[in-house]
Amino acid sequence: MAEFIKIYEENPNPKEIKKIVDVLKRGGLIIYPTDTVYGLGCDITNNKALERIARIKNVKLEKANFSFICYDLSNLSDYVKQIDTSTFKILKRALPGPYTFILPGAKTLPSAFKKKKTVGIRVPDNRIALEIVKALGNPIVSTSIRDEDEVLEYTTDPELIHEKWDNLVDLVVDGGYGDNLASTVIDFSEDQPVIVREGKGSLEIF
Repeated sequence: MAEFIKIYEENPNPKEIKKIVDVLKRGGLIIYPTDTVYGLGCDITNNKALERIARIKNVKLEKANFSFICYDLSNLSDYVKQIDTSTFKILKRALPGPYTFILPGAKTLPSAFKKKKTVGIRVPDNRIALEIVKALGNPIVSTSIRDEDEVLEYTTDPELIHEKWDNLVDLVVDGGYGDNLASTVIDFSEDQPVIVREGKGSLEIF
């Protein structure tokens, strides 16, 4: 049975944030709000938790395209090869925001991702997500929770999410209704940026 915690984005309760971080540190899986759709996440340093997410998503961990949810860009070099100034300026301008940037992976990636040539970096504009990552001290590995119903595609009601995922995860964070539009994904791993998916984030920023 997954725990269900209500948190208000305007003023996230530090005690509740700590409770969520404790679950992550124990290798638990959480569902939490972002500035787009609700995400399924775990501690980037916990391989058992990563394997659990891969099993739920029915993919091999080494082939999974999960995003790294970061608090800001200050530790980017731990996960990403050096990027040029113009790319970094775009990231600074767009984040926090509803974007996923695909960037070349660094040699210092955690062991589960050593073979990855690229990684997806997210800094969502959502205080709950950011406070969780800040308190954890390293990124969350995350993937969107999709619905089998193609019309719905993304469930937005936290109570329905809790009902559906109750036996699969350890904790569901109710941060209010989520969006049903995913992040805009832009690949900056080659010479020219490529729009992989047009989502909530406006392309005018580029």
